[in-house]
Amino acid sequence: MRKPELAAVIAEKTDLTKDKANQVLNAILDSITGALDKDTVTLVGFGTFEKRHRGARTGKNPQTGQPVKIKASNTVAFKPGKNLRDTVMTSGKPAKPAKKAK
Repeated sequence: MRKPELAAVIAEKTDLTKDKANQVLNAILDSITGALDKDTVTLVGFGTFEKRHRGARTGKNPQTGQPVKIKASNTVAFKPGKNLRDTVMTSGKPAKPAKKAK
């Protein structure tokens, strides 16, 4: 499901127009993004978003095998909540296999 499809579902479930639902969805995503700069964001039952620091490290170029320096960076991690985990585990459908990199 992509963002426009999610906005359409929100519109349907809340009796909002698609434009209004899209504004609500954008406001939520902007708020989560802004809050991650200072703190973690926990949506009880759904999960927790947090900013994590990745230190500098040495990697390997897969084509040449030469060592490559990778700079330190920040990334976002998501830890699913109990309700989300339970729902996914009991959905009855097998997960789609990940696409293999070429």
